[in-house]
Amino acid sequence: MRALMIANATDADAGFVGHALRERGFAFTELIREQHEGWSSLLSGGLEGVDMVLSLGSSWSVYWQANSGPVAAETAVLRQALETNVPVLGICFGAQILAHAAGGAVRRATEHEIGWCDVRLAREASHDASPLAGKWMQWHYDCVEVPSGATTLAESDRAVQAFRLGSSLAVQFHPEATESIVARWSSGEGRGELADVGVDYDSLMVETRAAAADAEERCQILVDWFLRSVANLTS
Repeated sequence: MRALMIANATDADAGFVGHALRERGFAFTELIREQHEGWSSLLSGGLEGVDMVLSLGSSWSVYWQANSGPVAAETAVLRQALETNVPVLGICFGAQILAHAAGGAVRRATEHEIGWCDVRLAREASHDASPLAGKWMQWHYDCVEVPSGATTLAESDRAVQAFRLGSSLAVQFHPEATESIVARWSSGEGRGELADVGVDYDSLMVETRAAAADAEERCQILVDWFLRSVANLTS
């Protein structure tokens, strides 16, 4: 099976989610946001032969004018996926741009969420969506207002954490986050971000190492649930 993975050049790592999908037979074609002008050659046949789209996180915001070109290009891909019932799994920025593509809204959150945060099922969610609940890695300053026709599945005290739209799923948290991914996010400018919001780097990495094995196992369960119950990509 073929998956399109949309990501930034410096963060094209699907981590635990990528591992789980590859183990289940998916091969990836990468679309790099900074190279969006060259996507037409890769997508000359539209999404024919594409079984799903994986849209990863980003340090960008959907509403930043400086990134309007790549945002418009990705929005067009996701709208085509929604129109042709190609399942999308959107993570963090990927969840936000999926909401945007479907007519929802993205806005600055009243409070950031950075670190390992509790996620609970929303009242509208069925018990079948239980893999969404638990403690997941987060790193975001924006939040979504879910589009019309979508069902909110999970939430935290600060933001919508997951919604479903047809065969597509958006999650605000980061089920893909490995220790190396969190370490990369926390380096360079990320270290300054942590200091600005009062998150201690050493404590975050200790918690990440302690959470990694459980997070990987729960990510496997989450991917299985998504493929079976949302995307309908398993028999």
